[in-house]
Amino acid sequence: MKHVLVTGSAGLIGSQAVQYYCERDCDVTGIDNDMRSYFFGESASTKWNADSLKKSCSNYTHVDADVRDETAMNALFSKKPFDLIIHTAAQPSHDWAAKEPLTDFTVNALATLILLEMTRQHCPEAAFIFTSTNKVYGDRPNFLPLVELEKRWEIEESHPYFNGIDESMSIDDCLHSVFGASKVAADVMVQEYGRYFGMKTCIFRGGCLTGPAHSGAKLHGFLAYLVKCIAEGAPYTIYGYKGKQVRDNIHASDVIAAFDAFASNPRSGEVYNLGGARNSNISMLEAIEKTEKLLGKKANVTLVDESRIGDHIWYVSSMEKFKQHYPEWSHQYDCDAILEEIVQKHRS
Repeated sequence: MKHVLVTGSAGLIGSQAVQYYCERDCDVTGIDNDMRSYFFGESASTKWNADSLKKSCSNYTHVDADVRDETAMNALFSKKPFDLIIHTAAQPSHDWAAKEPLTDFTVNALATLILLEMTRQHCPEAAFIFTSTNKVYGDRPNFLPLVELEKRWEIEESHPYFNGIDESMSIDDCLHSVFGASKVAADVMVQEYGRYFGMKTCIFRGGCLTGPAHSGAKLHGFLAYLVKCIAEGAPYTIYGYKGKQVRDNIHASDVIAAFDAFASNPRSGEVYNLGGARNSNISMLEAIEKTEKLLGKKANVTLVDESRIGDHIWYVSSMEKFKQHYPEWSHQYDCDAILEEIVQKHRS
C-alpha cells in the first residue's frame, strides 16, 4: 500500500488529492489546521471539507498541526515511510501577505524547507510535489506586447508565448509582491533539494487552480468567489485593467492527474507551469457574463481603476514541457465545464 502525505488536506487541491488516493486504496495522511479561516475569515474556513473527508474516506488520517512546527513534523514523519508528499498548504494571497509578511514567509517558505528536510531524513526516495504559483514570474508578464480587445487583453499571435508562457520566462528583476517572493524562496528550495540532494522533487507553477470544492474568498479564489457573489447578490469588485484581465483556469481533478503522472514516473528538481493553457482561459468580463447566464442573475459589480500590486494583466500557461514528459496527461475540463460545476454547487 502506498503511503501518501498531503499538506493543506482540507483545501481545494489537498482534498482532491486525498479523495484521489483514498479511492486507490492508499493510506493517506492529511495535515490541515484551517489557517484559511485565519487568513480570510470564517466564511473561507475549510473545516467543512476536513469533516467531509473524515466521514467519507476510511483510509484517511487527519492531523491538526501546523506545518511550521518542526517537532510535530518530525514526529509525524517518524511514524510512516511516506512514498509521496503533496505539499499544498500555503498562504495564497498577495494582499494578505503585505499585512503579515512574517506569517506569509514562514507558512510558504519555512514550512516548505521543514517538509523537504523531513523527507530527506525519513523517506528520501519519496516523490515530493510542491504547488508553487505563476506569481514567481512577478509582473514580468505585464510587459508582453498585449492588445486590448472588446472583452479581454490578448497577446500578439506572432509572439512565442501566444500559446502560453513557458518555464523560460525569468523570475528576476521584477515586482513579485510579498506573497510572490515567499513562493519564489520555496520554489527554488524545492528545486535545490532535487538537484543538490538528488531527491525526486517537482514544482508546479499554478495558474488559477479551481473547482467546486474551492472555499472562495475576496482575496483568493477568483472564479469560486465570483460565482458565490453573483449567486448571493453580494457586491463584487474588479481591480483595474478595465475588467479585461485574463486568467487560465484548471480544474482540481486535472491538477491531481498531473500530480499522479509525475508521482508514477518522478524526476529530480523539475519545474512545470500548470494551468488551463489555451484550452481553458477567461477574462473577468467574460466570466461575469457567463456566470450571469448560468445563474440567471445580474452581477453587482464595481470596477475601480487601481489594480492590485504585481497583478497580472494576461496570463496563460504553456504546458508543453509537462506534456512532453508525460504525454498520457491531457486537460479534461475547460472554463465552461468548470463554471458549470461551481454554479451547480450554488444551485443545490
